[in-house]
Amino acid sequence: MSGEDDLIRLQAEPIDVGAVVGWVSDVDGGAIAAFVGATRRQGGEEGKTLAALDYEAYEQMALGQMRQWAARARQQWPIRKLAIVHRTGRVEVGRPSVAIVVSTPHRAQAFEACHYLIDALKAELAVWKKEVWSDGNSSWVD
Repeated sequence: MSGEDDLIRLQAEPIDVGAVVGWVSDVDGGAIAAFVGATRRQGGEEGKTLAALDYEAYEQMALGQMRQWAARARQQWPIRKLAIVHRTGRVEVGRPSVAIVVSTPHRAQAFEACHYLIDALKAELAVWKKEVWSDGNSSWVD
């Protein structure tokens, strides 16, 4: 399989994790590893709680980065199918903001590839997030 078959997407719609896992399923892949990052409830100053995260992306650059990381992962591991899906727009607490799912012949390969992809994404992806607090205030995250 080639990288042309990868599911690489930025989307404003909620991520259907089950559909992404289903898309990555492959009869020659004995293992599927998934990482799903969700907006977590957290406390802020003066008793505020996080209500949501707003994501903005430099779409062309972010998609290019994700394709590049997918290609690098394919060079290192025998990936059957791969998906990287990231939300844009508002993501409420408890909802997925990113899903990375990889199928490979064996579990260690799937875990390693998935770990590589989420670490690359967290370090470099051209996506920015703003915290939206329960009092209506918001602030960009470094």
